[in-house]
Amino acid sequence: MAAVTPAAAIDRARALLLAEGFSEIGQGTRGESFYFGLPGAEGQVRVANHARTPKQRLKHPEVVASLVVTGPLSEVALRERLSATLRDFRGRQGRLAMAIEPP
Repeated sequence: MAAVTPAAAIDRARALLLAEGFSEIGQGTRGESFYFGLPGAEGQVRVANHARTPKQRLKHPEVVASLVVTGPLSEVALRERLSATLRDFRGRQGRLAMAIEPP
């Protein structure tokens, strides 16, 4: 499978999160970060093209899991990384992990 650009991978991750029942609840000021919440769950999932700084982590503890895409990714690699992010999110919720199944 061909790799897609980071921007396209982020767009795809956003679509996959919406398909999983998440809602987009915010966007970073520069449009490089997107925040998602799951109804009935605490915390947020962040999808971005850069990692957060320690100061950002302290300032925004509501973000409990992040998917950072800094380079091209294949669909398979994106799904694997998103599944790991969701396991982390759900683990912090005390829930069982749920992987995204390929279409």
